[in-house]
Amino acid sequence: MRPPKRGLQWTIVAVAALALLWLVFALMSAGQALAAVGAAAFGATALYVYGVARTVAWKYLYPGVAGMLLFVAFPLLYTVQIAFTNYSSSNLLDRSRARAYLLDQTVANEARSRPFTLHAEGAAWRLLLGPHEGDAGEPLVSAPLKLDGTPAPAPVAMQALGTLSLGAPLGLRGIIGHRDALAALRLQLPDGSVIRYAGLREFGPIEPLWKEGPDGSLTQQLTGVRFKPNPDTGFYETVEGERLQPGFKVGIGLANYARMLLDADFRSPFLSIFIWTVLFSGLTVLFSTALGMTLAVLLEWQNLKFRGLYRTLLFLPYAVPGFISILVFKGLFNQNFGEINAILDAVFGVRPAWFADPLLAKAMLIIVNTWLGYPYIMILCTGLIKAIPADLYEASAIAGAKPLTNFLKITAPLIARPLTPLLISAFAFNFNNFVLISLLTDGRPDYLNTKLPAGTTDILVSYTYRIAFTDNGQNFGLAAAINTLVFVMVAVMALVQLKITQRSEGRR
Repeated sequence: MRPPKRGLQWTIVAVAALALLWLVFALMSAGQALAAVGAAAFGATALYVYGVARTVAWKYLYPGVAGMLLFVAFPLLYTVQIAFTNYSSSNLLDRSRARAYLLDQTVANEARSRPFTLHAEGAAWRLLLGPHEGDAGEPLVSAPLKLDGTPAPAPVAMQALGTLSLGAPLGLRGIIGHRDALAALRLQLPDGSVIRYAGLREFGPIEPLWKEGPDGSLTQQLTGVRFKPNPDTGFYETVEGERLQPGFKVGIGLANYARMLLDADFRSPFLSIFIWTVLFSGLTVLFSTALGMTLAVLLEWQNLKFRGLYRTLLFLPYAVPGFISILVFKGLFNQNFGEINAILDAVFGVRPAWFADPLLAKAMLIIVNTWLGYPYIMILCTGLIKAIPADLYEASAIAGAKPLTNFLKITAPLIARPLTPLLISAFAFNFNNFVLISLLTDGRPDYLNTKLPAGTTDILVSYTYRIAFTDNGQNFGLAAAINTLVFVMVAVMALVQLKITQRSEGRR
């Protein structure tokens, strides 16, 4: 006889498997084939690891591995895949959904529309249809209708008015009050045709706007213009190049990457932004390191009084949330009311246009980022300096060496090796420092005469954001291509950091 604990385990596994099958079936029914395959793979693996496998280690490793695949690998691969498509706000749907959207569009046939009026009859209403334009037929009237939300017969049969006497017609304001109920009506004429609500004044035939041909083309019913699907551009187009919206998503190969290199109007601002991104990250690390290391060395001077107080005050920029410091600096650098310009005006008689001049805006960004970054370097250098044996400095003092010699011959060489990987990490962080750019300058001032909005203070990550979310075209494919490039560069930096770290450990 199977132990109760074992039977309970298999019962839980069976219930989880049934739930997984239901989820996969629901995803497949909704047309999400890839999501269904992914759910099946993750679910089946989880059932095996926790329900069947004997290896205890995998029960602890599986959540981390699954999370890495789901939240790191999948977004990365999806981004790379988007980079090879024309995915944008104009090409959001796949071809079948774009086709279905267009075929669902309808239009009222104005030539056969009939004017209508509403006439009260007790608590109900009669709808009177006049003849359409060019028709000499007599008016048609409905049976009494409840226009209070009660479902009407579908369709409502219309009959000749004959000698039936109706009251005064309801005014326009009253018709507006019954608009929802009228829109739900379907009126069947004596010839068997059905007409629908087409506006506040008329009912008429609602016909499909588009007719699909055997070759997949769409012909507009009113004008007869024919649009064929173009798999290269992702739009239904005429021979003359007129396009229908929405378009559909198609693969375009390396076109987004080629645009970065071959499109002169795009290449110029892109290269400028790329160079500025490298300079911004490099200069920030350089100045932060110089300032942080200098302060760390000074604060290690034994004869300096109140060292703890100074260290606490200098650490404050790192303790305050970064976005608060950025917004404070944004106010301080205000051209008209900022304290920095007030001091410069009082001393030198100048008021720099920090946010309007590209060079000054870049200088401002580096100043603010250095202020935000130096405490981190100062803390690192302080810890590394404390790890240096005091005997080295004592021997140097006996030899009569000066403080500068101590720094150049002892301090700098001993902290440079462990500090280098951390500086590479700081460079990679500033390479993607979106918050600073967004809050302080928002990438502005902008370049002029560019196809896509681009700012002189944009770095690659903020430029990508503008292309993907703030540009009128919302070109997700191009943004994904740029983002893939950024990922490759950051990944190379990470590999360099890893190699340097391994080399440093190997020399110890």
